[in-house]
Amino acid sequence: MSRSSAAADRLRGSALGITAGLIGWFVFVEITSGILQGYYVPLFSDIVIALGVHDSDVNWFEAAQLLLSALVVPIMAKLGDMYGHKKVLLAAAILTAAATWWLAFAGDFWSFLIAWSLQGFYVVWLPLEIALIFERGRRQNHGVSITRRAAGLLVVGLQAGAILGALAAGRIFDASGGDLTFTLIFPAIAVTATVFVIWFAVPDSKPMPGRQLDTWGFVILAWGLLLITSALVYMRMINELELGAGSWAWVAVLLIAGILVFVWFARFELRQKDPAIDIRVLRRPEMWPVQITAFLVGISLLGAQGPLSTYAGTDSSLGYGLGLDASARSNVIGVYLVSLIVGAIIFALTSRRASPRIILIAAAALVGIGYTLFLPFHQELWQVLLNLSIAGIGSGALVGALPAAAAAAAPAGQTGISSALTNTTKTIGGTFASAIFGVVLAAGVGTVASQTAASLGGYLAVWAICAAGGFLAAVLLFFVPKVAFADEAPGDEVAAQPTIL
Repeated sequence: MSRSSAAADRLRGSALGITAGLIGWFVFVEITSGILQGYYVPLFSDIVIALGVHDSDVNWFEAAQLLLSALVVPIMAKLGDMYGHKKVLLAAAILTAAATWWLAFAGDFWSFLIAWSLQGFYVVWLPLEIALIFERGRRQNHGVSITRRAAGLLVVGLQAGAILGALAAGRIFDASGGDLTFTLIFPAIAVTATVFVIWFAVPDSKPMPGRQLDTWGFVILAWGLLLITSALVYMRMINELELGAGSWAWVAVLLIAGILVFVWFARFELRQKDPAIDIRVLRRPEMWPVQITAFLVGISLLGAQGPLSTYAGTDSSLGYGLGLDASARSNVIGVYLVSLIVGAIIFALTSRRASPRIILIAAAALVGIGYTLFLPFHQELWQVLLNLSIAGIGSGALVGALPAAAAAAAPAGQTGISSALTNTTKTIGGTFASAIFGVVLAAGVGTVASQTAASLGGYLAVWAICAAGGFLAAVLLFFVPKVAFADEAPGDEVAAQPTIL
């Protein structure tokens, strides 16, 4: 071996070691992110009592955080591409830590609601981490393969953190004698530790010079997202609060207005030299199926958990439902979360050998198969667990694969925003599904013996929609070029830049 090639091998090995260390720190960050997602759910009943509000007011927490995350994630990801992903990641972590400490000591509903909304900055962590790993690996021409494996590990950390948070919250609350403030301090400590990890252990990416912030583009984008998400949230409110039929006209107005604003946004961005979101990149065959798949997987991943929980708790004397108590329902959700971890691990292990495109197609197909099996097989607990496990393995692989695939399909300087868009579209898909599923299930209430349980036809419709979303995603991913998401050969970085049409 020549001296120059040996030196190159040592450099490559060193870079791989540094990247592996970086992934390890990011797994810690994602464990914290998972804790935030799982910790508060078992405490909602106690939070409602402490704040002196109604159970239905919990919906405002999710709605407010959803609106904020939909607005800030694209902006912060773009700022990361412009000024360095670490700087923005650190800022998001500091904001999340401050909001989490505020939550622990918030004494009234509005204060808690504002703090809960600001805590939503954590949703930008994963896209920025993916961008940092990809940009670091790109320098040695192995950014795509490293990012695929890393994404799977990060999702494992995320789901493990969610399980840890859900298990720890109730136990800490009971051990403290029902001291809610003391209980809510623990996630704040975890996020504070994450701030220091990012500050001292994470290197920054190298931003591209000469970038500009397309302020008006982001204003239009924020306006469109606000209209769409507001319509979806309002749709849920109509169903849950039983508002008048005339309220649906406002939903239609908001949706149509949001679509028109997005059309305006696309035309505006095509005229910009440095757009907020490069529409030309989104039109590329390796990008648009990924973003649509993120929307479709959000339907089942985020929208179907509520119907799953209510079905598991429905009295089986009605001829369907499992009749499980709260503890047993938690175990069902736990099995689903474990299957997500298994899917993420499988993705991390196979992404080095198998075609990323084939992995994406297979994962989407598993989601479709899992929910299709619900249609004939849903009366026994083992059937529900088997179906959920199949769908969960596919969903776990997709959660890791999609941001990595978007980063691989993006040109230099746009990895952060491209990865973040998969999160935004997934969230909108989940919100859309949650609203639609609420309407579908409510339509059957009163037609069965309990007068409160949804009809079996409503649940079958939910599972059919989830299955259709998985299969449609698998079909759309066939349009991705076979050579997409591969590592660049040395010297190919210029060739990887997008063609301006």
